[in-house]
Amino acid sequence: MIDLRPLLAAGDGVFWNQTCAEPTPLVDALLDQVAEIGDIRAFVGMTLHRRLTQDPPQQLHVVSYGGLGELRRLARSGRLEVVPAHYSALAGLFAARRLPGDVALIQVSPPDSGGWCTLGLGVDYIADALPHARAVIAEINAQMPATAGAPRIHVDSLTASIRTDRPLVQAPEPAASEVEQRIAAHVAGLVQDGDTVQIGVGALPGAILDGLTGHRDLGLHTGLIGDSVLRLFDSGALTGARKEIDTGLMITGAAFGGPELYGRIGGLPIEFRPSSYTHSPQVLGRLRSLVAVNSALEVDLNGDVGAERVGEHWVGAIGGQVDFSRAAAHGGGRSVIALRSTIRDASTIRATLAQGAPTTVAADIDHVVTEHGVADLRGRTAEQRAEQLIAIAAPEHRRELSEAWAATAAGGTSRRTKETAS
Repeated sequence: MIDLRPLLAAGDGVFWNQTCAEPTPLVDALLDQVAEIGDIRAFVGMTLHRRLTQDPPQQLHVVSYGGLGELRRLARSGRLEVVPAHYSALAGLFAARRLPGDVALIQVSPPDSGGWCTLGLGVDYIADALPHARAVIAEINAQMPATAGAPRIHVDSLTASIRTDRPLVQAPEPAASEVEQRIAAHVAGLVQDGDTVQIGVGALPGAILDGLTGHRDLGLHTGLIGDSVLRLFDSGALTGARKEIDTGLMITGAAFGGPELYGRIGGLPIEFRPSSYTHSPQVLGRLRSLVAVNSALEVDLNGDVGAERVGEHWVGAIGGQVDFSRAAAHGGGRSVIALRSTIRDASTIRATLAQGAPTTVAADIDHVVTEHGVADLRGRTAEQRAEQLIAIAAPEHRRELSEAWAATAAGGTSRRTKETAS
């Protein structure tokens, strides 16, 4: 095990890769030694590392942009500090030292003949944060594939390193349910040949991409890819031939899936870029055919979206939803929110958002999709938006939603009448 004590001091800020690129041996060393080092603030995005979240040392203060993966456990125990920020803002926050950034713990691919390593499958915010770190400590994993698209790191520039040969953390895509397949079919009808798609990972995103295999010349520009990208590529639908930029290339910041995806990365026309590129408003504004497909926890009758909290607990994040939704809605493409109509028998279409303030405002959403259909919100009045959304809610909740909307509308009419009279 590497000794981090000479490299860290109390009060330092540490950050590391997320998902399959998380440098687990280095994180374990930090957990073992932080009590001797002193208080440390640590930034990580999505993690599946249970040791980090089950009973972290009191000296370790974990910071993130949301409550993703195992971080939900920390959120429930009150041990997670969340910085609500658009994903596109992370690069600037690291540069301004608003996020923990003194020491980087990274996982990299083995050096090539010239001594150059890559960040492999976890480029995203790490590539933007690295230039501001005083020390870079690397796990050089023989099983991390080399990737193109981001600046490389020379072994001689590393402050310290360890060598490993361990399988990457896997997240095989779960099978889609019948409900998710119905949602996917509706979303597929909103995508046209030649569009560039942004989408996440999981059962529903996987079903949506599987539903696009009959399309042609689709492009991909997203923050994270999973196994379903391989199936779409193998179908011949994903060529990128009509992309306005990065023609012929798939663009992502990270990959998180199974062994086939990891093993085939080197043979795909794909580049891994920093979040300052994948989520940049200037870059996304050039993709005039962008279709952004995002998920949510809830949508209110105005079309505002909640994707961060259930009650007081963080279970999601702002992430890149606003970055992509706004670019698609205002750049000539389509912004889509896809979600089940119910979660644990409660309606996800709500009169008002349970989390309070929206993650993404209604003006940045074109379509909301559930298994019951598509609500087209473009150019709709408030009343028309409510009607559209109630129509795609679960049937058993529609009457309650209609009554809630009627009460809201009546209250608004009453107030307007009083204001006019005065």
